[in-house]
Amino acid sequence: MKTVLIADDHTIVRLGVLLIVKSMFLNAQVYEAETLDQTIAQLETRPFDLLILDINIPGGNNLQMINALRLRQPNIKILMFSGYEEQLFALNYIQAGADGYLVKHSPEEEIRTALRMVMNNEKYISAAVKDQLLARLQQPRPPLAENPISALSAREKEVMNLLVKGESIGSIADMLHLQITTVSTYKSRIFEKMGTANVIELAEKVRLYNISPVS
Repeated sequence: MKTVLIADDHTIVRLGVLLIVKSMFLNAQVYEAETLDQTIAQLETRPFDLLILDINIPGGNNLQMINALRLRQPNIKILMFSGYEEQLFALNYIQAGADGYLVKHSPEEEIRTALRMVMNNEKYISAAVKDQLLARLQQPRPPLAENPISALSAREKEVMNLLVKGESIGSIADMLHLQITTVSTYKSRIFEKMGTANVIELAEKVRLYNISPVS
């Protein structure tokens, strides 16, 4: 009998996922949580086979929450369930320790496929993200002499690292004890110096220079 925890702050989303889980895994015990704190409390109460986790759950919304959850149950399967652009966030969360990344507008059959694969100890990412990963592996690394990162200040590199990890402007401001407007200014400078228009392009350029973390 499978034990599943659905962590999402939207009741209708939890209900929809619950119905799919119940139809796939007979006699499954399904529990619910609306915040990261509730999720952690549930994990400290009983063992779970699978956690279906909203990427933007209240109290979470960053890569560090994966570590916090795995501290409670190291062997739990974690499927990120997200409204965020998968080509920007999926690989980061997989690298942080999630077992899969699924966007909320996925058709039912894809949701079932993701659940089945994760429960069978396989990683799940969409075909689009697989293509993105393949393109990364095939893309040559530029010469070090052309590295634009050398033009960044130490603080700009620090902000860039956090942007690439998927942190929001607000969370970066909190972590670095800066004003949101100050972080926004750093972000604009970083984009200008790196020759990028958005975080997706920034993450690709950092990866090309194989600098993680940047120092």
